[in-house]
Amino acid sequence: MKKIHYNKLIRDKIPQKIARSGGSFRVRVLKPKEFEKELLKKVEEEASALSVVKSRVELISELTDVLDVIDEIKLVKKITPSELARAKRENFKKKGGFKKRLYLHWAEDTGYRTNEKRGRKR
Repeated sequence: MKKIHYNKLIRDKIPQKIARSGGSFRVRVLKPKEFEKELLKKVEEEASALSVVKSRVELISELTDVLDVIDEIKLVKKITPSELARAKRENFKKKGGFKKRLYLHWAEDTGYRTNEKRGRKR
């Protein structure tokens, strides 16, 4: 059988599912720092899957995947619910929410970026 290289963090029961289907595989247990790094990659992977959902059922499934990874990140980084709630309130106070459904087409370059990592000049 042809090998498919994934090189990514997987859920705990995936190896058993591959074995039950008659496939072979290679996995390893990540070191704590590797695990943290891969969790951050995984949340991006899971969040990007949201943009291609076709149904409410798929949306719920993908949101669950995102939340599961976020929950694991919170555990690994020892982030408490109160810390998150406080940060969420502060974020809302500073930036607002999404109720107005605003979509930014462009803005003059005043040095402000909506997201420094993603903001770019056009």
